[in-house]
Amino acid sequence: MNRSTFSISKIIFVVTIFSIAMGIMEGAVVVYLRKIYYPGGFEFPLIPIGPKIAITEIIREAATLIMLISTGIIAGRTKTERFGFFIFCFGVWDITYYLVLYFILGWPQSLLTWDILFLIPVTWVGPVLGPVINSLSMILLALLVSYFTTKNPLAKVNSKEWALLVIGSLIVIVSYTEDYVGYMLGEFSLMELLIPTNSNEVMDYAIGYVPQHFAWWVFGLGQGIIFLAIFLFYFRKR
Repeated sequence: MNRSTFSISKIIFVVTIFSIAMGIMEGAVVVYLRKIYYPGGFEFPLIPIGPKIAITEIIREAATLIMLISTGIIAGRTKTERFGFFIFCFGVWDITYYLVLYFILGWPQSLLTWDILFLIPVTWVGPVLGPVINSLSMILLALLVSYFTTKNPLAKVNSKEWALLVIGSLIVIVSYTEDYVGYMLGEFSLMELLIPTNSNEVMDYAIGYVPQHFAWWVFGLGQGIIFLAIFLFYFRKR
């Protein structure tokens, strides 16, 4: 994209509007689902849903990621810029999603309210505050990337910073999945979970899951490593 005819500020404005629109659409879908399955308000344990709806939800999540990634690819000139616009869109979309649910449903009641965050490859759960912090850190890094690549299109995240971002992200994912995985492994072995003939029994047990503990120290460690990568990138490019 030619920055001489379409300034970076206009690009950021357009992808922001797109991400907000996606967040509103995503929130609307969840409003419909909760009206159908949780008319009295969303809470754990989950209400059973049909396999077609479950598969549709997984496909919807995958499609959402593809749309966000595609936006980054279209908006950026280099791999670093494309990554920056992708995480910017992700952060704005995610925060907008929670704002929509709050203003329409009055949910979450607080930033410590538990939520299902993702279903791929296993269920991710955590207090709403977690993904909000993740989203804000994404937006911060994305704006720094945009600022420095505007000054120098060849500016990029180096290998050390990439390593820290990946490691930190993986640790954060562990914090979101360890409680659910521990619940499932308390009843089934890993092999039993992978056997297709056990799917009905596994699903019946999974539906009874109620979050008990969020490993804030694991989350804090992962998010701290991510912030370290962001600070290293900023001071190196400054």
